[in-house]
Amino acid sequence: MTGPFLLIIVGLIFLLGNMHLISWGRLGVWFAHYWPLLLIVWGVLKLAEHYRAKQEGMTAPGIGAGGVFLLIVLILCGLIASQMTRVNWDQLGDQIDIGDADIPFIGSTFNFDDQPALTQTLPAGGSVKIVNERGAVNVSVSNDDKVRVTYEKKIRAESQEDANKWSEQTKPQIALSGNQVTINANTRGAGEHSVTSDLNVAIPRKAALTISSQRGDVNVMGRDGAVEISNQRGEVSVDDINGDVTLNMDRSSVRGSQISGDVQIAGRSNDVTLTEVKGAARLSGEFMESVKLSKIGKSVKFNSSRTDMEFAKLEGDLDLDSGDLRATGLTGPVRLTTRSKDVTLDGVSGDVRVQDENSGVEVQLKSAGNVQVDNRNGDVTVGVPDKMGFKVDARTRGGEVQADFPDLKLSNDDNEGTATGTVGNGAVRLVLNSEHGTIMIRKSSDSGPVVAAPPRPPKPAKAPATPPSAPTEN
Repeated sequence: MTGPFLLIIVGLIFLLGNMHLISWGRLGVWFAHYWPLLLIVWGVLKLAEHYRAKQEGMTAPGIGAGGVFLLIVLILCGLIASQMTRVNWDQLGDQIDIGDADIPFIGSTFNFDDQPALTQTLPAGGSVKIVNERGAVNVSVSNDDKVRVTYEKKIRAESQEDANKWSEQTKPQIALSGNQVTINANTRGAGEHSVTSDLNVAIPRKAALTISSQRGDVNVMGRDGAVEISNQRGEVSVDDINGDVTLNMDRSSVRGSQISGDVQIAGRSNDVTLTEVKGAARLSGEFMESVKLSKIGKSVKFNSSRTDMEFAKLEGDLDLDSGDLRATGLTGPVRLTTRSKDVTLDGVSGDVRVQDENSGVEVQLKSAGNVQVDNRNGDVTVGVPDKMGFKVDARTRGGEVQADFPDLKLSNDDNEGTATGTVGNGAVRLVLNSEHGTIMIRKSSDSGPVVAAPPRPPKPAKAPATPPSAPTEN
């Protein structure tokens, strides 16, 4: 009885699936929850066979090797299916590119592209707020005082009927309250179903803008007011902004250019690129990939768990990642504290204060400024313009001091290297300290690069060097 019964059950399941009377996803969910019933039914059938054979005076058939194998397969498949139902498939679908494939537990993607535009008149001096929990936000400039919203939706469902129903329940909303126009993508209008709505919003150029976005990119171009954006797991791009920009990131990337006001970035960012900012830049939080800055008109402050940096202006470029910090055209006072990061500062004007460990430090001065470098387990190289007067106090333990200036008094032995003295008028002071590394004081032109000394034979150190860490954040 067991074999024919199982064939009938399996045949009915595939028939209902092929006739689209029951979706494969729903069948999978049923199996994940109720597969132990198959074991119960199997056991009942085997009992019936046993009693029937006993009545007829025959030996009841056992499960057999094939039955044992089928039992093991059924239990394994049931346990796997039960665990799969505990997975957040909507979230998984957001994190991986599954296209429009029909996958059990996830469904297929249905597109709704031809949607009517939403419009709302913006009062004089009004602002705009955009909320989108799932999808992109693209903001451009309107030619009048109207706010216009068009959108495209993608809905993952098991059938077109379900997708149509959820589309009606998730229509974007636009409302005016006081002087603020609020646009809500309403992707949660159908509950926890997977609905993605990409918003294209045109607003007057002078309107202040606030955006709250999750799981989607944000692009803002052409604003004459303040811009504030909160984003999770997306890419944020702001361009041509005549106002301040405030960004709160959570595993997001940032691209910003041509900003006349200040830029503030906080939270946890992947990579950050800022170019042509006339105001100040404030960056705080964790930066998992890289930070690239170029042409920042006012002060820069950067703070993370590994690096604390501040300087007055950036005329050139700065590139920071987990293992290196390279910058050109810095205006001091420059203050930098970091660890396990090779530091190269070229063309620095003004005072410099650097603290590092487990990596090398190179500083090229462009104009007069006091320099203090403290480094452990790494070399220190300072390039000084040949016409600049300075006073030196350099000391390294377990290393040596080299210099291109004959007026300096050098002393190197197995335990310590020192350099003292005055060059020219001694207008500025160089204080250089290193442990288990070489200190090099090089002569350079006003715009020439620092030329490092050739490598020296290693010397035994009195104290062991601290091994470099393997950081993953900047």
